[in-house]
Amino acid sequence: MSATHFPGRFAGKVMVVTGAAQGIGARVAERAAAEGAEVLIVDRSPHRDEVVERIRAAGGVAEAVSVDLETWEGCREAIAHAVARWGRIDILVNNVGGTIWAKPYEFYEPQQIDAEVRRSLFPTLYCCRAAIEPMLEAGRGVIVNVSSIATRGLNRVPYAAAKGGVNAITASLAWEVAERGIRVVATAPGGTEAPPRPVPRNPNAETEQREDWYRTIVDQTVQSSLMKRYGTLDEQAGAILFLASDDASYITGVTLPVGGGDLG
Repeated sequence: MSATHFPGRFAGKVMVVTGAAQGIGARVAERAAAEGAEVLIVDRSPHRDEVVERIRAAGGVAEAVSVDLETWEGCREAIAHAVARWGRIDILVNNVGGTIWAKPYEFYEPQQIDAEVRRSLFPTLYCCRAAIEPMLEAGRGVIVNVSSIATRGLNRVPYAAAKGGVNAITASLAWEVAERGIRVVATAPGGTEAPPRPVPRNPNAETEQREDWYRTIVDQTVQSSLMKRYGTLDEQAGAILFLASDDASYITGVTLPVGGGDLG
């Protein structure tokens, strides 16, 4: 599927995209910049600089910052960087997260449960808290959280719990801030085809995970999709950017499944 661009849709907008060194986050950042956004890419991976270079080479505006988004201090620093650079933040895309281990719940160690929740819940929880301060001061803003249809899936119980929390943040925070000019929405991506990750979520996956456990996830993802396939990066980015845009100005507090008919 080829991407559709809407030149100027984000003209004059400042967008912060977390986890944007690769995958869905990188595609969101590149497409938003192509549509006029000034983009801050937040990622610890050095590949963040490659995304910035691609955006600038295409005539866009982008910067990058490396912080630990699993901490309050890191999230606060990222948002403060955008405000210091551009004076405000109009759109926050909380994209950090992802399954670290894929296995039945009885095989998870307690520290692995903690790691999954810290990876896929706390960056969104903290970044929302950091971003609403300048947004409330400005009286406007949009937060797009990236959840997952894996809130109802196999071999990822801790990850499912974390993403269920993201859905709850979206619904509850939207209710609190809707009358003060801020929209909070989310997408729930299904399985997504992407190039091999230059930085794997779990570098020890080959020794720590059995192939059949991961195959269960792949098979369940395909079977649960009415379209019987994985989505593309552009199909995920397109939904995120729609919700971030003024085209979705009367939408808040909802999580949009983007899984070929799988509602999670």
